[in-house]
Amino acid sequence: MIDFDTLELEHDPRGFATLWLNRPEKNNAFDAQMIRELIIALDRLQNDSRLRFLVLRGRGRHFSAGADLAWMQESANLDFNTNLGDARELGELMYNLAKLKLPSLAVVQGAAYGGALGLVSCCDMAIGADDAQFCLSEVKIGLAPAVISPFVTQAIGPRHARRYALTGERFNGLRATEIGLLAASYPLAELDRRVDEWVTNLLANSPQAMRVSKELLREVGDGELSPALRRYCENTIARIRVSAEGQEGLQAFLNKREPRWRHENRHENNEPEGSRP
Repeated sequence: MIDFDTLELEHDPRGFATLWLNRPEKNNAFDAQMIRELIIALDRLQNDSRLRFLVLRGRGRHFSAGADLAWMQESANLDFNTNLGDARELGELMYNLAKLKLPSLAVVQGAAYGGALGLVSCCDMAIGADDAQFCLSEVKIGLAPAVISPFVTQAIGPRHARRYALTGERFNGLRATEIGLLAASYPLAELDRRVDEWVTNLLANSPQAMRVSKELLREVGDGELSPALRRYCENTIARIRVSAEGQEGLQAFLNKREPRWRHENRHENNEPEGSRP
C-alpha cells in the first residue's frame, strides 16, 4: 500500500473509488509531487478489476487552483530540457487520465484554473457548483495551455477553446455547462447530494458495459465512417452480447428482474431487497 502526501484515495464497498486532491492549505495546487502521485494512483486504479468507476474531487474550498506558485518559480530557473521533462510528466498524467479504462466523473467546487481545467477535461463526465470558477489563466503570466490543450479542445470545442485560451477570462459553472465542460451545475449546497445521485445512477449499470462503451466511443472518435470502424462496432456488440454480463443483462430484462450487479450493490450497501425500483 502506497501512502500519498498530496492525495487521498477512498474505496467505496459498492465498487468505486474517489480520488481526492488533498492539499487544501494550498488550494490543491499541484506540483511535481502531486503529478507523480496522480500518475501512480491512476496506474493502481487502472489495474483494479473490482472498480466500476472513478470520482475525482478536491478537498477544501477549491477543486484546484492550478500550478503551485513555488513550483512555478523553480521551473522558471530550469533549462529547456528540464522543463521538457516536467511537461512530459504532466502530459503522462493527462493522457493516462483520458485513457483510463474506468469511467471517470470530476466534481468541481471553487476554482479549477490552468492545468486543473485540463484534469476536468480529461474525465468522461464532470459536474460542479454553479459558482465554480474556471480559467485558462496561462496567458496572464506569459505562458500557454499547451499540454492540456488537446483535452480542453475535445471537451469544449475549438471555438470556445480559442476564446478562453486567448482571453484568460474566468467563467462560472453555469457557463461551463453551456459550453459542454460540465454535464450539469448545481447550487453549492446541493453538490454532495447530486454527486450521490450520479453515483447511484452509475452503480445501476453493467460495469463491463460501461468500460466497453468508453473504449468503443474512443475508437469512434468524431464518428467519421470507415469500413474498419464498421467492423469494429459490429464485433463489439457481438462480443458483449455473448459475454457473461451481456447475457445476464438480457435475461434480466426479458424476465423482468434486476440484473445481478444491482443486487450486489444493494447487499454491499446493506440495503433491503425492494428498497429501489
